[in-house]
Amino acid sequence: MSDLFPTMVTMRLKLRPITLADVDALFHIHSDAETMQWYGVDALTQRSEGIRLAELFSGWFAAGTGFRWGLERHEDGRLIGSCGLFRWNRSWRNCVTGYELARDCHGQGYMREALEVVLAYGFDEMQLHRIQAEAHGSNAASIGLAQRMGFAFEGIHREQGYWNGQFHDLHCFSLLEDDWYAKRAANPAA
Repeated sequence: MSDLFPTMVTMRLKLRPITLADVDALFHIHSDAETMQWYGVDALTQRSEGIRLAELFSGWFAAGTGFRWGLERHEDGRLIGSCGLFRWNRSWRNCVTGYELARDCHGQGYMREALEVVLAYGFDEMQLHRIQAEAHGSNAASIGLAQRMGFAFEGIHREQGYWNGQFHDLHCFSLLEDDWYAKRAANPAA
């Protein structure tokens, strides 16, 4: 693996490192209570929290525990969300994926487009064997995306999350490298 953060390009997106220049965009996304209701943390209320979030996301790469890519749209250079592979356990060859998009970008296929290259990076470059995803049971969009990407439902983690003043069950999904490569072999255009 390189010492340089990997930048990747898709048809509509540039996946790049998150920097302090992204604070306003991150704050806009993460302060939207409706968008953040399933994210696993309370919505941000102050711009300074956006600074800490940008530092947290960029710190994963520096610490060697994962990656968080900013999703920059080609058409206007706007940061519309982020996607990551984190909690990287190198000896077990696994990690967790997570993502979020600005509300006005939902339902347009951006996250699927980003996840195609992020998951490929995880299996091809990070040499992962397993990638885990967790979603609130009421987050139909995230559950549907995980299933379309080939993730298998494993069960429910009871009261694993705590945000907005209450505990939440999370549905656990996994994608194994053999499943990923079989899916790609069956659909090489993806």
